Amino acid sequence: MKRTFIFIGIGFVLTFLMLYVLNKVISKTDTIEYFTKAKQGEFVIAVNVIGELAAEKSVEIKGPSFAQSRYVRSRHIKILDLVPEGTMIRKGDYIATLDRTDLENTSKDLNDRLKTLRTNYDMKKLDTAVALSSLRNGIKNQNYVIEEAAINRSISKYEAPSIIRRAEIELNKSRRKLEQQKRSYMRSMAQGKNDLKNQAYFISIILQRVNEIEQLIAGFTITSPENGMVMYKRERLGNKRKIGSTISPFDRVVAILPDLSSMISKTYVSEIDIRKIQVGQKAMVTIDALPKKIYSGTVFAIANIGEGLPNSSGKVFEVRIKIDGFNSILKPSMTTGNSIVISTFDNVVYVPIECVHTSADGITFIYTKDGNKQIVLPGESNGKNIIIEKGLDPGTMVYLNSPDSNEKFNYKEADLIPLQDADREINRILFTHKYQLIKLQNYKYTFHRPEYQTF
Repeated sequence: MKRTFIFIGIGFVLTFLMLYVLNKVISKTDTIEYFTKAKQGEFVIAVNVIGELAAEKSVEIKGPSFAQSRYVRSRHIKILDLVPEGTMIRKGDYIATLDRTDLENTSKDLNDRLKTLRTNYDMKKLDTAVALSSLRNGIKNQNYVIEEAAINRSISKYEAPSIIRRAEIELNKSRRKLEQQKRSYMRSMAQGKNDLKNQAYFISIILQRVNEIEQLIAGFTITSPENGMVMYKRERLGNKRKIGSTISPFDRVVAILPDLSSMISKTYVSEIDIRKIQVGQKAMVTIDALPKKIYSGTVFAIANIGEGLPNSSGKVFEVRIKIDGFNSILKPSMTTGNSIVISTFDNVVYVPIECVHTSADGITFIYTKDGNKQIVLPGESNGKNIIIEKGLDPGTMVYLNSPDSNEKFNYKEADLIPLQDADREINRILFTHKYQLIKLQNYKYTFHRPEYQTF
């Protein structure tokens, strides 16, 4: 029994010791301090934005011009078929097919009308030929009647005067009838020709329309004007024009053939940062698909007017960066990371932004590893690091964040620096006027105004 209690007691003691040690380890882990070294060297301030590769120049593959066509009822034509994006094609190769349902229906109606007109023309031609043939036969028969009347007139000269007169009348009547038949024949022939001419004219108009529609229908099968790689056109809202999309008389582009020898990175910069961007600024471009490569470029175009993009609350401005040189690996629509260099500082001291703190009195300082609060004069920042213009030597180890026991830290040479109104005035002057702080031999501070620099 005693052994049992002894073992239980030992177990409690060991458990307590383990919990104590574990608590110490956890407490020590929670209070891990992180340091960094103040660096000296080149400091780059840049605007970082995401973009997309595109060709600087491209050939547009357009559908047929149908703005003035009376046969295209809809002002928007649907794309029924389109080769896959990225397809390598040669001049004359098939690209796309547009919806030609309305044209085919109109073509069918016109062809039916053309067939009816041609049938009517043939019937009219036949009827005219029959009518003219009948009139010619009548004229021929009338000539026989005149000849017979002339014979009777010749024989009647030995008869009574009344019989002679009757024979003369019959001959004159026969001759007048022949003249009437000839005039009727001429009128019928002229009328027949005119009717056939009118019908032929209408046939030619319908035939012209049929040919025009057939040319339009043929144009709805689109082929490539050049060799290249097919890329889908981006519409105003950023969507790609693909199967099911429509084209209009004012925007007939179905796809494009980019010139891969000259590539650009097209990106959008917020209205806050656009004032920093200027044509001619250098840029570093990375490709998401090629993470180990960095390409140099130059800003060559900046939009004058901002625009709204989906999922963006503010206005953005399009900025185009031309990639230096030629690289066959680069393809349109690749996602890019663009770092547009705004300014560069040589041989400056800088630390991460989170190292810099500001007291309630407005004094800017840094916690150093040797236990001091080091007053510093901060400069420009690039969003990640900040320049320390005065107060910090390169190589100094500083805290990344406020230490847990920061109340134990004191200002360096605090007995020589008045930390009340004078400190506030120091900070105000440093920030407002960019004065340089000069420490004199009597441990008092005075200020010297530097020459202003123009950027």
